[in-house]
Amino acid sequence: MKGFRKDIQGLRALAVSLVVLYHLWPNRLTGGFVGVDIFFVISGFLITSHLLAKPPQGLADLGRFWSRRIRRLLPASLLVLVATAAATRLVAPVTQWHQIAQEIIASALYVENWLLASSSTDYLAGGGDASPVQHFWSLSVEEQFYVVWPILLLGAFWFAGRRNLAPKRVAQVVIGAVICASLITSIAATADSPASAYFITPARMWELGLGGLIATLPALKPGRIGDVAAPILAWTGIGAMVAAGVFYTASTPFPGYTALLPVLGAALVIWTGATGPYSPTAVLEHGSVQWLGNVSYSVYLWHWPLIVLLPHVSGDHLGRLDRIFILVATLLLAGLSKVWVEDRFRFGKTRSPLVASYRFAAAGMTAVVAVGAVQIVEVEYREGRAAEQLQAAIEGDNPCFGAAALAEGNEDCPPPKTDADLVPGPALAQEDKPKGFVEECQPYPPYEDRATCTFGSGPKEIALVGNSHAGHWLPALEVLAEKNGWTITTYLMSRCNATDVKLDFDSEEMTENCHDWGKWVMEETKGDKYDLVVTSERQSVAVEGHRYGESNELARKAYKSYLSKWTDAGTNLLVIKDPTYPKPSSVPECLAENPDDHFECAGPKEDWAVMTPLIEAAHQLDDPNISTLNMDKYFCRDGTCYGAIGGVVTYFDGSHISATYAATLAPYMEKPVEKALKK
Repeated sequence: MKGFRKDIQGLRALAVSLVVLYHLWPNRLTGGFVGVDIFFVISGFLITSHLLAKPPQGLADLGRFWSRRIRRLLPASLLVLVATAAATRLVAPVTQWHQIAQEIIASALYVENWLLASSSTDYLAGGGDASPVQHFWSLSVEEQFYVVWPILLLGAFWFAGRRNLAPKRVAQVVIGAVICASLITSIAATADSPASAYFITPARMWELGLGGLIATLPALKPGRIGDVAAPILAWTGIGAMVAAGVFYTASTPFPGYTALLPVLGAALVIWTGATGPYSPTAVLEHGSVQWLGNVSYSVYLWHWPLIVLLPHVSGDHLGRLDRIFILVATLLLAGLSKVWVEDRFRFGKTRSPLVASYRFAAAGMTAVVAVGAVQIVEVEYREGRAAEQLQAAIEGDNPCFGAAALAEGNEDCPPPKTDADLVPGPALAQEDKPKGFVEECQPYPPYEDRATCTFGSGPKEIALVGNSHAGHWLPALEVLAEKNGWTITTYLMSRCNATDVKLDFDSEEMTENCHDWGKWVMEETKGDKYDLVVTSERQSVAVEGHRYGESNELARKAYKSYLSKWTDAGTNLLVIKDPTYPKPSSVPECLAENPDDHFECAGPKEDWAVMTPLIEAAHQLDDPNISTLNMDKYFCRDGTCYGAIGGVVTYFDGSHISATYAATLAPYMEKPVEKALKK
């Protein structure tokens, strides 16, 4: 199986086809993401084969190996990053510039997977749109593998030489140990924290390692048995990969043990190296398949930025023509960059290829990082100006500022849709979050921590209980606390509801920890420990064992039970209805895309409706210890709800009230809160 492998080139074509078709038609090829795992196996096999054929003897050999990797991979990737940065600046809303610039820098340094892993654990950060360089996570994993793997094998070869052992046998033991450790890590991490497990290198190393292990095994020998078994095993491998692509979905726990199907399938095809009229190679070596495999790296690089950025030009969603355009443009760009970029740098002659490679890497990566840094500086400058405007607006005497524009008696205030300048500006609005929206006050999954934070120092004690949709009322309560001498203690947990029913989280650990947190909160707040307990929540997670749309009745019963425990203990309660929130997935982004018509970010109230089991439970109980508060009239008027009111952006994302707008609600919340306190 030495020399050029057409079957592997065909596997590349299959892998990139799965990925691209999945990204273009995610509802049709629901498991196409496994194409990345096929790439991992291929990379592990090829790199290990090379290292076994020419075992590194020292740092010089490692330097030459990494030099070849630089010439092979960096030119095209850096070109795509620069092009994406320019396109982002031209077509993407300003609200995305900072995030994309950060990810461009992370991608240039090949740590994008770790950046995504860290942000995926943050509920408030994870809800944003995908960046046009998010696909660099897999390239980051591979680059990290390329750094570690030759060093690992160099150590194995050195040990074998010192102990007079067979180098390949020692390498097999080392690779096997890596595979076992990584697979165990992958299974455990996928069960505990699937969002971050998807990106982290330790959970993916076994896939590359398995390809490496195949490189150490003897090929299936030709002969009567081999000639029959090889095609059968190879077709079995093809079937496994295709089955994963067709039947896996976003809800499939991944990578974990489910990744074994496509990974073992790819490994089977590579190991057998089957040839002949009845083997997959007869299909894989077809000219068009070989061409696609040849340009697969550039196809992977170009397709995703086009998918993410084109809707900013053509509209909110990709239509059929958009998808066809992306497919054609991707193949065209891939073909051009393969010939004029990949091959030019990979096979171009230079007097000092080693020095030239590292000089190019340093200069290229520095240039891309500088491009991203300049973009970040510009965004921060704009945000600084917006912060100054915001402070001036807060200190001003505008009677129609924020929620006042919808208050009774202010009918002369201009309609929200005609607002001109917004404060904070859309980019700054994304960060306009309450003080309690930090992990120290509002722990993230897997919900192991217990945290409280205190705001104010007055004699009246108020507890604020719930998930982040309780936390977004905090700025209003802070204003009132300072004015009236209250102390606010928060009991907040992202996405987790304080209720008597378990919720259907991604892992059993999260489900149990969230439920236990609710029990802990009850013990901490019931009775006369506080003068008032204020609670508000959004039901964003389904009840365990049920679909989200079918959970409202069960959630309402569970809230009735939970509220009753408070009232039975004599707790004084105020339940605030979660406000109707907008249809745009990001209100600041919508406003940035429609600077001259904020009404594009408004809509009929019935279209913005949400499940409200908590407030429904409070009304059904009709208990004298329970007060309720509905602030919807400060978000909607005459059946229309707005993304900007009184010159203020109402939400910092798609459902959480911005801190500035929440603060403007304080005058209209004061009497209801005081009334509840006096009960």
